Amino acid sequence: MSLFQSFRNLPQKTRIGVGLAFLAWGAVGLYISDTAEKKLGFEPSQKDKDALEAVVPKITLVERDGES
Repeated sequence: MSLFQSFRNLPQKTRIGVGLAFLAWGAVGLYISDTAEKKLGFEPSQKDKDALEAVVPKITLVERDGES
């Protein structure tokens, strides 16, 4: 039996609980990762930020005649 089938066999309230637990786990992870990054000294330097800015694609809007 696959993991998905085992999950589907759980009662509906249990599946909702498992789903909410995963969402909570993700939210806590996002919150804690920023705090841990600052405490452990893994914040990016200005040089790192500039290097990332250099490789991010730029989008330029071009106006066309007669079209809005």
